[in-house]
Amino acid sequence: MTSLRTKRYWGTQRVARVLQVTPATVASWIDQGHLKGHRTPTGRRRVEAKDLVEFLTAHGMAVPSELGAAHERQVVVVVEDDPGYLRALVKTLERDASEVEVIEAATGVDGLLEIGRVSPDLVVLDYALPDLNAVQVVERLMDASKGLTTPVIIVTGGLPANAENDLRRLGVWAIVNKVDGMGVVIEAMRRALQNRKVA
Repeated sequence: MTSLRTKRYWGTQRVARVLQVTPATVASWIDQGHLKGHRTPTGRRRVEAKDLVEFLTAHGMAVPSELGAAHERQVVVVVEDDPGYLRALVKTLERDASEVEVIEAATGVDGLLEIGRVSPDLVVLDYALPDLNAVQVVERLMDASKGLTTPVIIVTGGLPANAENDLRRLGVWAIVNKVDGMGVVIEAMRRALQNRKVA
């Protein structure tokens, strides 16, 4: 059943298999603008599924069933600078919430770049990051639009005084303490994503 769920963003290896070319050729096409794509903050190239469908259609190539938009997964950007916690959260999501695609970032700036590129269905944000705190990240998200349109969940080991009030005022969906466990984080994510689908 999982084979019916397509990723919204495809890496060069996967695109290369579909196009029957080398990953280096795909990278070159993206860099030259022949195939629409973008680079992640870590330098990886990504192609959005709909852009790949357009490319295949324009060149008279068959569109694989796994690219069907009806089976598209929801995208979650997780911004977390603790590699151990991030790895554990991603593993838990792969096991318990395989219907979502996770995009990872380790700093506030990288998180903002990814959010801008992928327009996710949900943002999961650590409060204390090396460059920005969650309040600063959410304020920048609001600057980029009329308001906070993507639900944001704050995952934290503890908040400074007034931070919770600031975050609530900015419209974050939920604030979850890391000590409450992964299950609480996953459940908050599920509720936020379900609410977004209904809306």
